Amino acid sequence: MSSEASYVDANDRERARMRGIVERLTDEQLQLPVNEFWTVAGVLGHIAFWDARALALADRLEHGRPFTPDDDEPEDVDWINDATRPLIHAIEPRRAANVALDLAEETDRRMASIDPARVYPEVPDSPLNPVRASHRGEHLDDIEAALGSV
Repeated sequence: MSSEASYVDANDRERARMRGIVERLTDEQLQLPVNEFWTVAGVLGHIAFWDARALALADRLEHGRPFTPDDDEPEDVDWINDATRPLIHAIEPRRAANVALDLAEETDRRMASIDPARVYPEVPDSPLNPVRASHRGEHLDDIEAALGSV
């Protein structure tokens, strides 16, 4: 199996997992805490934010605009996550969950359409990593652990 098929399949699998969780959760469950900083809907909004970043980077690539050092993800993203948290939590929980699903669909479609030779890891300096599954999976694990079996 090619690395492209591998990441496309992994992205599809974690997106389907996210859809299953979102569809099973009530509006009240979306408001439950995952940890001291984030609710379930907030975590989903966080996933959406980072998928939206991947879409923005894909736009640059597809329109022939070269990546710059400003496009690189900093090693420590805590300040970005901290800064976006109040905005993400201001979104109505069901809406945040649905936006996360919509952006995951769009992002995965775009990542599958990009030539893997143009992005990370084939281009080690590329800020665009088409593997969305890892980030989603990590946070879906957090949601499931916080809520138990959903």
